[in-house]
Amino acid sequence: MSDKTAVSTPDAPAPMPVFSQGVRKGNVLQVSGQGSVDPASGSFVFEGDVKAQTTRVLQNIEAILKAGGATFDDVLMLRVYLTTRDDFAPMNEAYAEFVTPRTPSGILPSRTTVFTGLPLEQMLVEIDALAVLS
Repeated sequence: MSDKTAVSTPDAPAPMPVFSQGVRKGNVLQVSGQGSVDPASGSFVFEGDVKAQTTRVLQNIEAILKAGGATFDDVLMLRVYLTTRDDFAPMNEAYAEFVTPRTPSGILPSRTTVFTGLPLEQMLVEIDALAVLS
């Protein structure tokens, strides 16, 4: 049985003290839900702009994937949490622009989108990822 290890990078926002940016066990990597936080400043960015928030969130996920030895081509599942259905189209547009060119295999990850409340009032989107490495 392989050991479970925390995945951490300064290229993504520091997590709250109650969870890790990511956790890898064997060839499985789970990335914690990410918000639109700039890792350099630790500040929430792009308030009111779900498309820009989505891109920042995916950049954060990509940094954690990289730190864990993965890419978007290794991602099996992304879970998207939105605060309102009105933001689905712009989120989906930013998602497609970001994820599609990062999956050279041509096999896009599975995805679920849920509408719910999020931890910070200014958060319009949160996304987490599950990757399996070869």
